[in-house]
Amino acid sequence: MATRIYAVTGAASGIGAATADQLAASGAKVIRCDVRDADVLADLTTPEGRDDLVSGVAAASGGRIDGVVAVAGLALPSDLTVRLNFFGTIATLEGLRPLLAAAEQPRAVAVSSLSAIVAADEGLAQACLTMDEDAAATAARALVEAGHGRAVYPSSKLALNRWLRRAALSWAESGIPLNAVAPGVVDTLTARTAFLDDPRTRALVAAAMPQPLAFPGPVDAVASLLAWTVSAANSFMTGQILYADGGAEATLRT
Repeated sequence: MATRIYAVTGAASGIGAATADQLAASGAKVIRCDVRDADVLADLTTPEGRDDLVSGVAAASGGRIDGVVAVAGLALPSDLTVRLNFFGTIATLEGLRPLLAAAEQPRAVAVSSLSAIVAADEGLAQACLTMDEDAAATAARALVEAGHGRAVYPSSKLALNRWLRRAALSWAESGIPLNAVAPGVVDTLTARTAFLDDPRTRALVAAAMPQPLAFPGPVDAVASLLAWTVSAANSFMTGQILYADGGAEATLRT
């Protein structure tokens, strides 16, 4: 059997790095993509960077990849978060789709977030789904200016969930399972810097997103689920948002 080839964005740190490591440990070839410390350097907030990603992965893979793991994301109160989390993720998936089509058992997965069901702004999510990037960026900036910048990240993930649910049908017709994994709060450097290291903020987040199994959760558990969704073993699941959140989604939506 031919060695499986995967492209992983956001592979320089956190969940992306852990997923890339697990895939490599399984014997796969992994093309690590990020803005730094990667095989393919690409800034997915820009059209030029998205083109760099596609051309770089095409060159590194020889024209065929078996899986895409779209992890790259931002959680800033900024329009860049929308440009990366929604438009950059879609550009990654759609741009690499022809390389997936050359594989016998292609798979794709994106990273969403539990926060999409907790704190999203419906107006920004709908602005994203018009597929007008500049208009969505303007809507994100308006939220920030109104003092609601924390809603930008979950809104970008809610929009991604809705896009994926629709897109997965056409991808399935091409024989490509397309899914998302929605982590809860996991123990990454970014999470520690943003709120875990501050006792008050940590308590607020834990109350908003209760995780009975563990708070924060282990990075490797999320990486393992991402790795499985793009494995050949996942032959019959598509269009799903899989909550790897220690029980938070079940707690919030009983």
